[in-house]
Amino acid sequence: MMPQALYRLGRYAARRPLTMIGTWLLLAAVVFAAAGLFGQKLDNSTAVPGLDSQNATDLLTKAGANQAGLTAQLVATPTAENATFADSGQARAALTKVEAEAARLPNVLAAGPATISPDGRVAIVRLQYPVIDDLSGTDLQNLQTFAGQAAEGSPLRIELGGDLAVAFEEAETGAGELIGLIAAAVVLLLAFGSVIAMGLPIGLALFGIGLGTSSLALVTYFIDVPTWAPVVGSMVGLGVGIDYALLLVTRHREYLAQGLPVEESVGRAVATAGQSVVVAGGTVVVAILGLAVAGIPFLTAGGIAVSIIVLIMVIASITLLPAFLGLAGLWINRIGFGRRRTGTAAALTTKVSSWQRWGEHVSRNAKLYAAGTAVVLLALAAPALDLRVGTPDEGTLPQHRTERQAYDLVAKGFGPGANGPLVIAVDVSADSSVVQPLREAIAADRGVAAVAEPGRTAGVATLVAYPTTGPQDDATFTTIKRLRADVFPAVLGQSPAKAHLGGQTASALDTGQRVGERLPWFIGAVVLLSFLLLTVVFRSILVPLKAALMNLLGIGASFGVMVMVFQRGWGAELIGVEAPLPILPFIPLFMFAILFGLSMDYEVFLLSRIREEYLGSGDNQASVVRGIAVTGRVISSAALIMISVFSGFILGENPTAKMFGLGLAVAVLVDATIVRLVLVPATMKLLGDANWWLPAWLGRLLPTIDLHGTGAFETPVPVTEPAPVGQLTR
Repeated sequence: MMPQALYRLGRYAARRPLTMIGTWLLLAAVVFAAAGLFGQKLDNSTAVPGLDSQNATDLLTKAGANQAGLTAQLVATPTAENATFADSGQARAALTKVEAEAARLPNVLAAGPATISPDGRVAIVRLQYPVIDDLSGTDLQNLQTFAGQAAEGSPLRIELGGDLAVAFEEAETGAGELIGLIAAAVVLLLAFGSVIAMGLPIGLALFGIGLGTSSLALVTYFIDVPTWAPVVGSMVGLGVGIDYALLLVTRHREYLAQGLPVEESVGRAVATAGQSVVVAGGTVVVAILGLAVAGIPFLTAGGIAVSIIVLIMVIASITLLPAFLGLAGLWINRIGFGRRRTGTAAALTTKVSSWQRWGEHVSRNAKLYAAGTAVVLLALAAPALDLRVGTPDEGTLPQHRTERQAYDLVAKGFGPGANGPLVIAVDVSADSSVVQPLREAIAADRGVAAVAEPGRTAGVATLVAYPTTGPQDDATFTTIKRLRADVFPAVLGQSPAKAHLGGQTASALDTGQRVGERLPWFIGAVVLLSFLLLTVVFRSILVPLKAALMNLLGIGASFGVMVMVFQRGWGAELIGVEAPLPILPFIPLFMFAILFGLSMDYEVFLLSRIREEYLGSGDNQASVVRGIAVTGRVISSAALIMISVFSGFILGENPTAKMFGLGLAVAVLVDATIVRLVLVPATMKLLGDANWWLPAWLGRLLPTIDLHGTGAFETPVPVTEPAPVGQLTR
């Protein structure tokens, strides 16, 4: 059913290209206009209901306490080498002026008073802002402008820190992505040898990203789309969009080389390769939507947003791209470079011969390659057992950043714990007598350096405690757990008062624990759904099972490399990481969803061709070799494109983008080389015809999908010798 529909859709798009292209342009115009006129801003919230740190924030917000909002810090130190705020009247006067002028900035609820370090060299002016929903990037820009102006001609050096910068700092974009896009264009040009064939996948991907990211401003009417979703969506969308177009254009050129008319060639390409695109894209969407199992709202919303972009790429690949292929006609092979090909059959044989020799080589040494690659993957994945989630703080940024300078000054003047205060919210509406005993008990804990005077607002008391250790230290996490499990219950006892511990450090700990609790369920759900989907598609038990296990190994290897680079610091300086840092809590979840889906892309591309050959010949080994021979070039080209795109994100300064970029690039490299072109053919050779075994009773229940799509064709492939590829003209 699907092949017939896709075949007719492809032929219609090729026959009426202007109608299809006009429809897409009209849709894009409507979306762009609606987004500009009615679109809402994206959401910065990282709230996770049910966490103790979130309960603290909710309690403070309900009471209207300032501590519920974001903070910023102006960190000042005298420029004179030995001057202090105690002995320099000029420095004190400048600090007073900074404090007064900062208080007048838009949306600043309170400023100061300034806190001076024991040695008198460092002062902190703490600025309190409202909750994140009431702020925007303009507030950060105002503060940055103010800090720069205040430092001009001042006897003070002023640095800027705090969670306002973390919340609204926009990641650098442009250079890395542009380099990745140029690299992808070079790969396509080398793969196709034609400017037109190269330009279509790039153009389609850029159009899809523009349409998809613009639509997110309208999606906000239904869900709170996080601000990072367009960046991640662009990263994934660019990769899959080019890959899907690459597969379709490659199959179309094969049919043209066999002498088919353009319209028939496009229809067959959409019926065959297009079906693989639909299945692969569906798997990506299913995997990403599986984030809902994690129970973290902003991750679920981000997954929906990225899935929308992927879905747009799939639909555009099977509708808009065929229209452009029909419009291009036989010029798809023109405006190229390199030598002219002189016999189409010979040219195609030349293309696949090296990959065929490789497939035959792996088949002859299947046991050796299966064992060897399994050992390599397990070795790469082993460090993932030490994966530690957390939130990289300003101390992990490059030395030249003002946030890092502020962090180091605060740590030097006040101690490491001053950069990660713990905010305790106490509901004292029914019992206010517990505040002072609780403050004394917290101050007496061995992991706490100091506790500020309590504040009270609408039945809620606020205590701010400063640990003796830094935000990334395990000892700080131990202190948080001990305060919650031992100190709070000992003081509160049977009192109706309730205490909740929040703050950025506590939030990172709680979110990491939630991820750890839900990750097994999430992995199980994604693997099960993907297994069921591939079972229906390939009508096999072992093929989907093997695919799931291999994908898990490949993803584990990418996680292992991330641990080696970011946590252990191996080669970290090569990508601009100056200090070890933890993996962000949501990255393992989101990366697993993306990588499992992308891995299934290559699995579907390869196995659909192998199954097509197997159904025609019944020879398992020959089908595996032929499948590698025909798809090896496409898979390797697609992988190079993905690696180029993802690697571009490593070039920026943002640690989150670096983690995503490195993890995704390594995963695609491992999957497209070790897994897809070595382990898959080796294991399929060893399993033989058992690859396609399916219980009879299950076969009767499952629908039959014509994966290779030949049942949809209306006319046979011509048997006459086709024109040479290099001589095709309109």
